[in-house]
Amino acid sequence: MTGAPKRPVRPRDAASLVILRGSGEGTEVLMGKRARRHKFMPDMYVFPGGRLDREDRFAPVLRDLPEKPLARLSNQFGEETARGLAVAAARETWEETGLVLGEVREQGLHADLSGMDYLARAITPPPSPIRFHARFFVVDAERVQGGPGAPLGGSGELLDLAFRPIQEALAMPIADVTEFVLEEVMRRIRGTSIEAVPIFSYQNNAPIIRYQHLDRQ
Repeated sequence: MTGAPKRPVRPRDAASLVILRGSGEGTEVLMGKRARRHKFMPDMYVFPGGRLDREDRFAPVLRDLPEKPLARLSNQFGEETARGLAVAAARETWEETGLVLGEVREQGLHADLSGMDYLARAITPPPSPIRFHARFFVVDAERVQGGPGAPLGGSGELLDLAFRPIQEALAMPIADVTEFVLEEVMRRIRGTSIEAVPIFSYQNNAPIIRYQHLDRQ
């Protein structure tokens, strides 16, 4: 007799930061490789990011998110979580790359969220034992402390950190969700994106993309 099917793991809130350098078709993106020891996406190239911590919701910020991305996130998840997700993206980027979006003080990172935009979100498939509900933010490298030439370091969690042309990044070992985000960046660069937040998820274990429009909850 077989046991009852397991319920899908509840996705954890997470955030990633897509840092862009340059303009047009030659735009570069910062990515690093997850070590083989990691349980989640080992040996894959990813953007800096990670899980939303409780402290992120209450962390002090230097400047808030712009009105449009804050409204988009707040309508779906509440203002506290909306701001916390942006803080998490900045904090994880600082920890994993050494790049600072804001100021580092004795209490930790005081993020400057004013240059960030809300790019996309994604939910990992139900059968996965590790699941995330990830929100992707985008920012220009000029907003990061040290600018485009800032040295890359951090915790060592991401290997082979570098800015690479987006077309080159698309040919590297990446997950389908990373490909989706990079393609959305290219649509923005080319002016072919729509005024909505794309959502990458799975239905019957097949990836689907839908859009959350500004005027809909």
